[in-house]
Amino acid sequence: MTEQEGTPQMATEEPLIVDCDTGIDDALALLYLLGDPAVDLRAVTSVFGNTDAVTAADNTLRVLELVGRQDVPVTIGARVNWRGTFHPAPFVHGEDGLANAGLPAPASAPREEPAPETIVRLARQHPGRLRLLALGPLTNLATALLLEPKLPELVEHVTVMGGAIHHPGNVTAAAEANIHNDPEAARIVLRAGWDITLVPLDVTMTELLTEEHHNRLERTGRAVPSFAASILGHYLDFYERDVFGARSAACHDPLAAAVAVGDIPCHRAPGLAVDVDTGDGPARGATIADTRGSYSDFPNREDTSARVVLRTERSFPQQLTERLCGFFDADSHHAA
Repeated sequence: MTEQEGTPQMATEEPLIVDCDTGIDDALALLYLLGDPAVDLRAVTSVFGNTDAVTAADNTLRVLELVGRQDVPVTIGARVNWRGTFHPAPFVHGEDGLANAGLPAPASAPREEPAPETIVRLARQHPGRLRLLALGPLTNLATALLLEPKLPELVEHVTVMGGAIHHPGNVTAAAEANIHNDPEAARIVLRAGWDITLVPLDVTMTELLTEEHHNRLERTGRAVPSFAASILGHYLDFYERDVFGARSAACHDPLAAAVAVGDIPCHRAPGLAVDVDTGDGPARGATIADTRGSYSDFPNREDTSARVVLRTERSFPQQLTERLCGFFDADSHHAA
């Protein structure tokens, strides 16, 4: 893997699985993808993280039904990490994971198939074409690798929202939440040898949603952007109180979704050797990337394990807002 400029070569029409712990930014990412009819979303698999895996699946169904996409199957995955623990984040995402926004209970239920088996089955059905977008801890992907060791040969590409390279962590000084929630699983996934893109805090913390974006969503008065405004307001509250001291919120999962379908240019995305600290010290969950090549514009290396996005245009929040505002209510016959 070498440094690439411009938009990644990732086609929206290829089948996609989103693996997520549906909280606020996961919901925004799903809506972003669902707003593009060219995105072939084949399944959403849930994992613990922002909330528990069962609630994450329920939240996913609520979001899908909000936009009339009950055709997308949802399956439940890992409830705890490889050490058997789980620590949700209600202080960020609300007690229900969706800022207590009051979306109606879903009419449908998750499928009985476990999430890792969903990933393996669809990879076998679409060899060399399936893409994975991981927006939570990587436990489901690591488990799927155990079920099917040839998975990296069957999957065309994996995009992971996670890690922090030059940026500080967001749950510890060194670690980002998704990787920290299951470092052992993350290490397995990053060492698996598939084509993988990592979208770390280095870029997601620089693409900022603001009160202006929130107000734009709110002014439409329509169901989907109003829901987005409601959960974004809660998110802005958290970031103002605990992170930035101002009404701005990081664009974690939606940015990774846009990278996964090739919607935004990545101005610095070198191939790097990336490892994960699985020890019990203060660096547990840290992503350790060899960035020494930055002094010579990242020359080609044979030991790279991931393409790591280190710089974007910082204009994506406006793109996300316009996409969300493009949703019209179900009884409307007008295009966005």
